[in-house]
Amino acid sequence: MQSVNELSAGTLAFVGDAVYGLLVRQRLAETNRPIGELHRLSVTFVNANSQAEAFKVIEPILTEKEISQYKHGRNLHTNNVPKQSTVAQYHSATGLEALFGYLHLSGQFDRINELFELIWKSTTQNF
Repeated sequence: MQSVNELSAGTLAFVGDAVYGLLVRQRLAETNRPIGELHRLSVTFVNANSQAEAFKVIEPILTEKEISQYKHGRNLHTNNVPKQSTVAQYHSATGLEALFGYLHLSGQFDRINELFELIWKSTTQNF
């Protein structure tokens, strides 16, 4: 496999989308709710709007390398923007996914958990 630093932003975002989605699903599974409700809730956390907001939560504590990986994903050119999101939100969400993909593929699991914990606490205050 190529070095994680050589992977495209799209590849990092592809992996990061799965990582982020799994983290959300793991947390929601702890609530032991009906499957339909779990799915509905997961969609509220794993979408461009929510992920753009999630980035704002962790941005102040990111390292220069992490910011660089976020920007690598944010600047990915795409023509597919969901109707419910702005272009800026979609690009920010892609950046967040690229960051999580980079962290996962470089084996930084503790850092993933640290960042996700901050996001989860921030987004579930009224949950």
